[in-house]
Amino acid sequence: MSKPRKLARKRNDNSQGENHSETEAPAPHDAALFAHNMARASQLWQEITQRVSLGFMEDPNMRLGHADPMNILESFVRASSSIASDPMLLFKSQLGFWRSHVSLWRETTQMMLGRSETEMTPVTDRRFRDEAWEKSAWHDYMRRGYLINSQWVQDMISHVPGLDQRTARKVEFFAKQFLDAMSPSNFLMTNPEVLQLTLESSGENLVKGLEQMLEDIRRGDGKLRIRMTDDSAFTLGENIACTPGEVVFENDLMQLIQYAPTTPKVAEVPLLIIPAWINKYYVLDLQQKNSYVKWLVDQGYTVFMISWVNPDAELGRKSFEDYLSEGPLTALEVIESITKSKQTNLIGYCLGGTLASITLSYLRYHGEAARVGSVTYLTTMVDFTEAGDLSVFIDEEQLDSLEERMEGKGYLEATDMANTFSMLRANDLIWSFVVNNYLKGQDPFPFDLLYWNSDATRMPARMHSFYLRNMYQKNLLAKPGGIELLDTPVNIAKIQTPTYLLSTKDDHIAPWQSTYAATQIYDGPVTFTLAESGHIAGVVNPPSKQKYGYWSNQELPFRAEKWLSDAQFFPQQSWWEHWHDWQQNYAGKQVAARKPGSKKYPPIESAPGCYARMKA
Repeated sequence: MSKPRKLARKRNDNSQGENHSETEAPAPHDAALFAHNMARASQLWQEITQRVSLGFMEDPNMRLGHADPMNILESFVRASSSIASDPMLLFKSQLGFWRSHVSLWRETTQMMLGRSETEMTPVTDRRFRDEAWEKSAWHDYMRRGYLINSQWVQDMISHVPGLDQRTARKVEFFAKQFLDAMSPSNFLMTNPEVLQLTLESSGENLVKGLEQMLEDIRRGDGKLRIRMTDDSAFTLGENIACTPGEVVFENDLMQLIQYAPTTPKVAEVPLLIIPAWINKYYVLDLQQKNSYVKWLVDQGYTVFMISWVNPDAELGRKSFEDYLSEGPLTALEVIESITKSKQTNLIGYCLGGTLASITLSYLRYHGEAARVGSVTYLTTMVDFTEAGDLSVFIDEEQLDSLEERMEGKGYLEATDMANTFSMLRANDLIWSFVVNNYLKGQDPFPFDLLYWNSDATRMPARMHSFYLRNMYQKNLLAKPGGIELLDTPVNIAKIQTPTYLLSTKDDHIAPWQSTYAATQIYDGPVTFTLAESGHIAGVVNPPSKQKYGYWSNQELPFRAEKWLSDAQFFPQQSWWEHWHDWQQNYAGKQVAARKPGSKKYPPIESAPGCYARMKA
């Protein structure tokens, strides 16, 4: 472990107490060009404010009278009242706050006089990793003061007495959104790296940044739609979502892709992957080097993939029942016809896993459980008791507001869901791009995962409302018979299908402690594996990268933390291979490789298909 760096700044004997710890800010390289660029930046900013104002006035939330569609104000009023009811808590908190700032001011003064011998902890916050933050006493003060303020606010909120869990979580979440937004790294005059770049380029970075912001606002019809990656770097079917395959069936809601084999023999039992319909399926088929689909095909599996439609207003009345009937239930029939296999193994990702569990419950109720040999759930919740940060968006007021918005168009806009997920990791998925794209004026870097992340989908209003209310708000899926679909009561506790559960330790969408609850629900044999990293990176982790490891434990105690404490860790080893060893028990014998399609279901078009190419 490296020792903390020591900021030892020698005082110049001739300084007479003047501050020589910082070099004077250089003048712009070209004063005339700088003036020209500032004038241009001012014009761009005026146009931006006009377009944003117009977009704000046209926002359906304003027309519907929802000035606070996320119902934030009420939660903060409750928190403020609770804080005021405990003066001693407030006094102690304020006392610690002022002590921290007095100490900071004393250290900053010493630094400005060149006398500082303070040992500083190495910077781990990526927002402040540039050495310019430490070279400037002013910016170092801004950085450390901000961190003190942020910690004080979060500590204060976490100790508010008398708040129910839902209100406390909402206050903590939205307070952090505000704190993230107010970071000095997000502003020109308080970010030394951006300030230096502005002077060196005579303001060219600001002009380009504002031009990019204006373009992003135009793309969002008055709302800021941040470009996270270089979209021109990727083309579906060429260098992303490019594993060879054919669309062998389609209906209103999905296209079914069958991938071409790469081995002479394949496992008898085919695989059906059910992805979430919140995003496109090809997160599991990004590029050849990290494609889960290609890896499966290369291991000798016959792989089928559901590619969900990007619904428009005509599909607004499609229900959750329709997604069950026209999705996995229909796909199973087609697969059985093409492969002549009496069994199929399922893989469900996120919301697709939730649908997979409902599918299995439906089949069991109708005496057809044997049609599925095994099921794999990737970062899937079926018990929504502890739904993580997404739960802050689920209350009656927010759902009413959301349903009113969806009613007008018949669907939820793709950007609405994308913005929600971005807020869960605001520093990484919002503010880092604000700094890079708009303050530095740099083009976003080509990144396959962010290209997929930006390729969001709409969702039918009826289906989405059912999902949010029955799963997140009421948690009815975990209750036997709590939901009825296609005239069938859903009881996932009766599922006896061999199950592999994969969760990720840093998942901000499906917290692993919540997904672990399924181990205590299913009636059949269950294997639980916990991978490093988050909701996407922990899943898309090919063995060749030797990056993220996983934990394994055959015992399934009631408490998730107990499972982890007794688990064995396998560093830099992909869960893919662990899963493959497990899946072989249900793969059947080896048979001749199958070409995509059949006489009854001839290929319609090559993968990824037109549904995946539909843009929101």
